[in-house]
Amino acid sequence: MTNIANSRILILATDGFEDAELYSPRSALLDAGATVTLASPNREPIRGCIYNAETGNSDLSEETITPDRVIADVEADQFDALVLPGGVVNPDKLRLDPKAISLVRDFVAAGKPVASICHGPWLLVEADVLRGRRTTAWYSIRTDLKNAGATVVDEEVVVDGNIITSRMPSDIPAFNRAIVAALQN
Repeated sequence: MTNIANSRILILATDGFEDAELYSPRSALLDAGATVTLASPNREPIRGCIYNAETGNSDLSEETITPDRVIADVEADQFDALVLPGGVVNPDKLRLDPKAISLVRDFVAAGKPVASICHGPWLLVEADVLRGRRTTAWYSIRTDLKNAGATVVDEEVVVDGNIITSRMPSDIPAFNRAIVAALQN
């Protein structure tokens, strides 16, 4: 795929997503001309959280966003790439959704880019797609990645085949560049 303007990107999220990890990649992809679809377990507006680096806590965001689609109604073959934002609650809820996990597996199996940041790689663990892969994530879930068979490194962005991972909100610029680059190849 060489023209990002023809790309169709799926973002999976629910309540508890990290604001910057959803809004920034979404904006970068829209700015590059891609079509971006947000899917959630239902069509109700979802609320994110904002990480406070000074306290190490996440505070509930004032903003909400209304999903475009319901996860149960989307298929991997309708899209060119998948983005999985973090936040603690968001991926923890989504990894209990069999359809979300099936979508992750389908994107990886099809060789389509799957980009995941912070706690988002919990979905990659649950989908069992990290065996033999090099990856990164938020510090507290790195043992989970290792136990899932991944080689875990401490880098701002890691690209291993079609899987792109990043550690935290401060890595978002590198994460966004990696997603856009993957869609231009």
